[in-house]
Amino acid sequence: MPASVVEYKGWREGYRCGYCGSERGKVSAGMWAHSMTVQDYQDLIDRGWRRSGKYVYKPIMNQTCCPQYTIRCQALRFQTSKSHKKVLKKMLKFISKGDVSKVVGEEEPMDSHIEDVVTCDYACKSESCVSQSELTPLSVDHGERMENEDKDTGETKEEVNEQKVESSSPQICAEKDTPVPGEPSHSAKTVHAPPKPGKGADLSKPPCRKAKDIRKERKLQKLLQNQKCAFEGSQLQAGDQVFLLQNSKSKTNQPKTIEDFVFVSLPDDAQHKLEVRLVPVSFEDPQFKSSFNQSATLFAKYQMAIHKDTPSDCGENEFTRFLCDSPLEAENAPNGPECGYGSFHQQYWLDGKIIAVGVIDILPYCVSSVYLYYDPEYSFLSLGVYSALREIAFTRQLHEKAPDLCFYYMGFYIHSCPKMRYKGQYRPSDLLCPETYVWTPIEQCLPLLEHSKYCRFNQDEKAVDEGRIKDLGRVRVLHKRTMMPYSVYKKRRKGPSDEASVQQYASLVGQTCSERMLLFRS
Repeated sequence: MPASVVEYKGWREGYRCGYCGSERGKVSAGMWAHSMTVQDYQDLIDRGWRRSGKYVYKPIMNQTCCPQYTIRCQALRFQTSKSHKKVLKKMLKFISKGDVSKVVGEEEPMDSHIEDVVTCDYACKSESCVSQSELTPLSVDHGERMENEDKDTGETKEEVNEQKVESSSPQICAEKDTPVPGEPSHSAKTVHAPPKPGKGADLSKPPCRKAKDIRKERKLQKLLQNQKCAFEGSQLQAGDQVFLLQNSKSKTNQPKTIEDFVFVSLPDDAQHKLEVRLVPVSFEDPQFKSSFNQSATLFAKYQMAIHKDTPSDCGENEFTRFLCDSPLEAENAPNGPECGYGSFHQQYWLDGKIIAVGVIDILPYCVSSVYLYYDPEYSFLSLGVYSALREIAFTRQLHEKAPDLCFYYMGFYIHSCPKMRYKGQYRPSDLLCPETYVWTPIEQCLPLLEHSKYCRFNQDEKAVDEGRIKDLGRVRVLHKRTMMPYSVYKKRRKGPSDEASVQQYASLVGQTCSERMLLFRS
């Protein structure tokens, strides 16, 4: 299996922030990923990293002007809000009847305000000049530490596995009825104030009933009558009647799932045809290749209309570098999704033309949203919200084949920027603690963020980063096409020490990734 190869670029301090407008407020660390396994990238985003093309960066949370918290939605427990339902219904009306009515109070498009384009500009300037031949390992040099490696490796792997089980399993296996922290319990008592004279329901009369409920009851009565006939006049037991009533009630009162809106059958005379295609990001893929020009043209149209880019800012080269170049190595696993893991474009084809593209990464535990661009002429369809809902439904679909894949990562949540708070409306969702890297329900985080833009969400004062660097000597290095531990490289290195830079890199990526990925050293 190929190893990830990265080139650490260090910290970048004091550059412009697109969220608050500060000219010198942003602080982040970055590295150029020549190649990366999907597992390594999964572990990196679970430590607050994010990619823009092949550039992978991490905001320095306690120093940057607008802290960016990694946010994920628990896709298996996702419940559509009223505004989400409006968007889904609006799309159905448009497809079936051609209705173009607008919805008031539209949410922001997923990631349309994300500042990755700015970050990518920096990434392109610092793009690696290392030749591909230098990045291909030829040999392994374990040096003096091979004797001790076997003793240490087993314990480290067990610790990592225990951490994964402890942090992931309870939430992955959570049942639908499990109460969400921060939400009121269903068993909580509700106190009703008596109605004022002349107002409220007349308690001496039976409660008002909806016509829809009355129709359902009549239908059930007919069903019971038919069943009596089928049993040749034999009486149904009272218990059977109660069971049928309860069954009917539970089905009719059950809230609609996102699939009920997304995968609904359309009439034969539908005005439009919408098709969603999943295309691997690869110029070797015929679908990707044949749709590239149309997709690149749409990107330019979107960037110029929404972000006011100039044509030179959003040409084919920029499009390729930002949304087509990916360090992720495509991978197919026996227990993985049929489409495999890697980077994809989810194209929305309306009547034979692309109107939107969601750029996503499919990883071992999640679908990660990278970017969205769409035709501004169809902005009345709230394509940002619609595509996010489709991606949540897609995550749930992938979960059926890949049980571990059950989260939808939405990039960064930025509470200090009101325009970026819309991501918190996809519930239930969690934010990543910037100090201990554990997930915390967003309901518990919001009160803390109201008081301070930078917060440690883990309230256990004794808790530490379990994945922190413990042994710098075990960091894997690629030097002169030879893989070796840093302890060996350090002894052979000539010139000034680079230990401070390697220590910084390892502390940010964590012990597990630092031992798997290859840190390129010239």
